[in-house]
Amino acid sequence: MSETEKPPFPDADTYGRSLTGFGVNLLVRDVAATLAFLTEVLGVEVVYADRDFAVCRHGGQEWMLHSDASYHANPLLALTGDGAIRGAGLELRLYGIDPDAAAAKAEAAGHAVLQPATDKPHGLREAYIAGPDGYVWVPSVHKAAKDQP
Repeated sequence: MSETEKPPFPDADTYGRSLTGFGVNLLVRDVAATLAFLTEVLGVEVVYADRDFAVCRHGGQEWMLHSDASYHANPLLALTGDGAIRGAGLELRLYGIDPDAAAAKAEAAGHAVLQPATDKPHGLREAYIAGPDGYVWVPSVHKAAKDQP
């Protein structure tokens, strides 16, 4: 099925009723800016996007973005205004994405690389990159196996 033949995205009620398990929703100032970061720096797939809402996918997992304007009277808005850094203490980990390439793309696009790609003792090579709203994204791959004696 071609991009133009894709079935339309379900309405909000239908989509909401389809959700199960564990979900992640990121409240962002600008959906388009966040999608640009996610696609250009991290290679994330966009399932659906409009001005105020998007569904993203990586590794078979989906999550949502909502603009501040779409959240109406949600209590989170009281915590995210006045330039607050969103997601402090939260790491959004994307496995199977080259951290060296992602960090280079992030730097080239003017995003903050909090830690360049580094081999970690837990078996991963990962980088820490701040997105447009301050959420910290951690692209990682399995690091090379240690040489056997």
